[in-house]
Amino acid sequence: MEFLSEEMIYQKTPQELTSFLYEGLIDNLEQSIVLIEKQDYMVANKKLQKANDILHRLGVGIKYEAGPIAEQLDMLYNFMADELIAANLKKDIKKIQGVLKITTDISSAWNTAMKNTTKTVSKVNKKVAAYESNIMRTNQ
Repeated sequence: MEFLSEEMIYQKTPQELTSFLYEGLIDNLEQSIVLIEKQDYMVANKKLQKANDILHRLGVGIKYEAGPIAEQLDMLYNFMADELIAANLKKDIKKIQGVLKITTDISSAWNTAMKNTTKTVSKVNKKVAAYESNIMRTNQ
């Protein structure tokens, strides 16, 4: 996961920031599993709390006007947060792995959608630029 300065954060799109949050969530979940295996429960607790904080931030960023999928995503984030709380109480690696699997799947889908959106926007921008260039030539 790359380190972002405050200035770099302002240069990121909301979609890129969401991707960054997923990366942070995955990183904290993976670290918490290793820490629990090492029986370093204090630091594992901090990583799981950080993971829950990231889930909260992801939930705050949901645009509910997007329709039913937004509500389902909110429910999924809440389920994941509940699982992490239970996992933290019992130091249950299997629950953390379950949340990690869900997060990895969502992150992968998000990144794929971002790439496809970027390609589509790029194609549209090229067509608009060609159209505008053509208009400018005909008006001269």
